[in-house]
Amino acid sequence: MSTDPLVVFTPSGKRGRFAKGTPVLTAARQLGVDLDSVCGGRGICSKCQITPSYGEFSKHGVTVAPDALSDWNAVEARYDEKRGLKSGRRLGCQACVMGDVVIDVPPESQVHRQVVRKAASARPIIMDPATRLYYIEVDEPDMHTPTGDLERVARALRQQWDVTGLTTDLPTLAQLQPVLRKGGWKITVALHKTRADATPTMIAVWPGFHEGGLFGLAIDLGSTTIAAHLTNLENGQVVASSGIMNPQIRFGEDLMSRVSYAMMNPGGDTEMTRAVREAIDALAAEIAKEAGIDPSLILETVFVCNPVMHHLLLGIDPVELGQAPFALATSDALNLTARDLELGTLPAAAQIYILPCIAGHVGADAAAVALSEEPGKSDDLVLIVDVGTNAELLLGNKNRVLACSSPTGPAFEGAQISSGQRAAPGAIEAIRIDPVTKEPRYRVIGCELWSDEDGFDAATATTGITGICGSGIIEAVAELRLAGLLDGSGLLGSAEQTGTPRMVPEGRTHSYVIFDGTADDGPLITVTQGDIRAIQLAKSALYAGARLLMDEMGVDTVDRVVLAGAFGAHISSLHAMVLGMIPDALLANVSSAGNAAGTGARIALCNLEKRAEIERVVRQITKVETAIEPKFQDHFVAANAIPHKTDTFPELMKIVTIPQVSFNAGGDREGGGRRRRRA
Repeated sequence: MSTDPLVVFTPSGKRGRFAKGTPVLTAARQLGVDLDSVCGGRGICSKCQITPSYGEFSKHGVTVAPDALSDWNAVEARYDEKRGLKSGRRLGCQACVMGDVVIDVPPESQVHRQVVRKAASARPIIMDPATRLYYIEVDEPDMHTPTGDLERVARALRQQWDVTGLTTDLPTLAQLQPVLRKGGWKITVALHKTRADATPTMIAVWPGFHEGGLFGLAIDLGSTTIAAHLTNLENGQVVASSGIMNPQIRFGEDLMSRVSYAMMNPGGDTEMTRAVREAIDALAAEIAKEAGIDPSLILETVFVCNPVMHHLLLGIDPVELGQAPFALATSDALNLTARDLELGTLPAAAQIYILPCIAGHVGADAAAVALSEEPGKSDDLVLIVDVGTNAELLLGNKNRVLACSSPTGPAFEGAQISSGQRAAPGAIEAIRIDPVTKEPRYRVIGCELWSDEDGFDAATATTGITGICGSGIIEAVAELRLAGLLDGSGLLGSAEQTGTPRMVPEGRTHSYVIFDGTADDGPLITVTQGDIRAIQLAKSALYAGARLLMDEMGVDTVDRVVLAGAFGAHISSLHAMVLGMIPDALLANVSSAGNAAGTGARIALCNLEKRAEIERVVRQITKVETAIEPKFQDHFVAANAIPHKTDTFPELMKIVTIPQVSFNAGGDREGGGRRRRRA
């Protein structure tokens, strides 16, 4: 075994061993990591900036020493002096590998810009925002009836708008007098209420009649991605959406890895809190710039997130969430300010609302899904699956609603996959494999054409074909099963067993070649046996969580399945069922809700009464704890088969025939059968 240092890149998850003294940029290029550089490694362009992480990383099996990279050199010092490097950053072309190291590639250093897969879903929302604008004409001060400016503002609001009571914070109060005089005693104020009967708080003032608008952010803070929707608080319109990878990935790809990092590295929780807050700050600035608005007009933000992200956002050590009974510091909704979370891009008085958590590992994101999809108002039994690194599941109807979380890991996000990448132009997002010829055709993000259609090569010349994202790997594994290249246990066949040269040996196992661009210095994109196992583990956890809820409800089938999150919008229901991600159901009754958590955040952002509603609803949802339920392991093991070991999927089998093949190390193939062609 090589004793060369191990280099792990995040968020891609790609890793390899390199000789001491290898520049980080060279290691990245050899592994196919998306790290930019245009100056030829001269330390001029700064596009190859990276962030090394130090400490113990149990998930990666490495301990990173302080001297894992070469010392800061003269080129980096000169660049920092002239242009400035963010704290903790290095130049990938200058920093050299000296020991085992975990390296994060920040979004601005990645060649291919991420596509927001958690796009805002179209949804009519009744506007009743917590923050509103009021134009008032204030009495001038009078020596004979001495009152303060704030008191006369309160009087004007009462007389002109029937708004009673008024509070404010010190920074806003300090702005009031110059604004009043600049506006000639005519001003616009922004008032915020935490609930319908609360005393309003003045959080911003403008001279005269303010026409610049009022905006809020709905942020879905996920384990792998952070998605934000900038919303006009006067009409509910989403004016811009943007997303970035969660920089905490470098501390651990899944939630328990991050809890472990906090446990094993003193100050690790503080480090992760700082990283995610800085990312949110940068995202807020980026989305405001995209929309062409001043960030000072963003006066409210709603967060939805899982419990570990919830605690790390708040600056609370998540250690208690890593062990039974998985106690939350608080499960109630929170009303804070941007100042509390040290979000410098937003005004200090900007209001922050964090939805309530349901229980230990079922967080505010699941509450947002419940607010968006309203399972408690459904006549039929609906299973809602929000797929991500930490999946949330809701099962219910008018009589009862159950919830659980399932640790699927980051494979569904394209991480831990050999050719995996985040959703970006050039990434394969959909694939079909011909059951006879075993040849693939695929579609990449940024191009509507399939690879076998005229014009595809020209249309993808700019982006190239760079890897495979989460939705693509899900479809690829399902298609391999349908084409008879993968058996029910998840074993890939050899070229001899399957009759296609696209199956190539890789050690003791085999891989399926989707795209080979090596002749033109491009990537070799394959699905490996390791990729299959990663998807099996993820989908088994998801299915086992659904079965636990069904056991608790006392049912064997559900009436409807709703796929939420990025995958709900980007994979076909058929592939999800062939893979065995979800229980069997009529295909017509499996639908997509898009980014339901993000929609729930927007509803809470735009409607004050809906906040009160979800705060009531979460107390009526029954939590099922997967971590301590003995049946979870049984369901998990049975779900390792594709689609399942014991569930016969009768509805699915009405529309497809899955080949009954079995591969073994001796090269024999057993069984036969072929699915019917699909439209």
